[in-house]
Amino acid sequence: MNATHTGLLAGLVLGAAAAIGGLGAFFLALVVGAIGFVVGRVLDGELDLNALLGRGRDR
Repeated sequence: MNATHTGLLAGLVLGAAAAIGGLGAFFLALVVGAIGFVVGRVLDGELDLNALLGRGRDR
């Protein structure tokens, strides 16, 4: 299991634990899971936030 999978799993578990029950909890777990997924991708080096934020290395 790489950092992307770990981040996604951790985000989903924390989101579900933080808000159990209802449609609101589903969306909260979905958002927290997506954040965990993005953090995992960054830690794996598969996503470069500098490119997304407009801070390229070409300066």
